[in-house]
Amino acid sequence: MKVGGEMFTINTKSQLPIYEQIVQKIKEQVVKGILQEGEKILSIREFASRIGVNPNTVSKAYQELERQEVIVTVKGKGTFIADQTEKNSSPKKLAETKIKLKEIILDLVYLGINVEEIHKLSVEYSQDIIGGDKI
Repeated sequence: MKVGGEMFTINTKSQLPIYEQIVQKIKEQVVKGILQEGEKILSIREFASRIGVNPNTVSKAYQELERQEVIVTVKGKGTFIADQTEKNSSPKKLAETKIKLKEIILDLVYLGINVEEIHKLSVEYSQDIIGGDKI
């Protein structure tokens, strides 16, 4: 299925729960500019039907995206991509994200990954998400 003009696939063999895959993919499309602020996205039922998952799974993803201020639901109108400017400058969100990053780095070091490889992975994934010319 295409969401924001890009293919949207669910990896049923992933250890990452389906709702988290949905959250990550939508956030990635917002970061890449595929989904724009104010753009209406599919309803929970339509989204679930198109990707072949339970509507409760999509509902859980949408709830998480609302909690993270990525989307906003307007009663009677639908669900939209939220204004990203205010959210991106939130000191609280930045602090939470730094804690998550520290936990990920700790996990990588625990697995025996050295600093150079962690840096290489960071650059590789950043280029994939943001685009090579923006780094």
